[in-house]
Amino acid sequence: MSWISKTFSSSIGRKIIMSLTGLFLCSFLLVHLLINLQMLRHDGGATFNFWAEFMGTNPVIRFMEIILMLGLALHSYQGLALALKNKKARGAQGYVVNHPEQNSQWSSRNMALLGTLLLIFLIVHLMNFWVRSRFDAMGGLAEVKVPNLDHPVGDLYSVAAASFKIPWYVALYAAAQLALGYHLWHGFRSGFQTLGLNHRKYSPAIRSVGYTFAVVVSLLFAVIPVVMFFSSEYQPRPATGNTVEQSLSAITHVR
Repeated sequence: MSWISKTFSSSIGRKIIMSLTGLFLCSFLLVHLLINLQMLRHDGGATFNFWAEFMGTNPVIRFMEIILMLGLALHSYQGLALALKNKKARGAQGYVVNHPEQNSQWSSRNMALLGTLLLIFLIVHLMNFWVRSRFDAMGGLAEVKVPNLDHPVGDLYSVAAASFKIPWYVALYAAAQLALGYHLWHGFRSGFQTLGLNHRKYSPAIRSVGYTFAVVVSLLFAVIPVVMFFSSEYQPRPATGNTVEQSLSAITHVR
């Protein structure tokens, strides 16, 4: 086994990978949030569909999408592997006295649980949106015209609007954002710390930015489906249907 494989299969190596992929995914979250917020415009989803079309057809974005999926898979795998290794190490130590004052934050001690909840949500979410739009699966997308484009685009807005009228999905979405907030609360600061980017002067600022990022990003993500659920102004086109239920049906019928 080479020194590279030894390094990245060790606990510190896994933490480094978790930090790099986690911070990269934070940049994606910010872009994703800015585009999702366009759904709250009162333009029938035209702006959101415009940017969804751009993200789906721009070759640079499509390449980065592959990197993103690989980063997400690696982040998830390394997180679960690290959690299992830590659990095994704690079990080998036997009984220890639990001192509450020595415990880490709840979010830190439950990163694997929070990550697993997010992974379950992402599977449903990606099947409903990403797989449908990228691979024309589960009925694909209806086409609509939007300003500033001379060709029709996929109506991803109606998929979101229909999904955000389903109570259980809105509840799942909001709960997942709560888990995301806790995950980011610990992960953002921890990522910089693992990479050795600690400084007596700048570390407090990094922590503040991380906490603000965790709260604002997760809160705004959660607000979008809640607002669309309670407002009659955000409606899908009739042909869209209950898209989340269609996606789950497709998942459960895969042999």
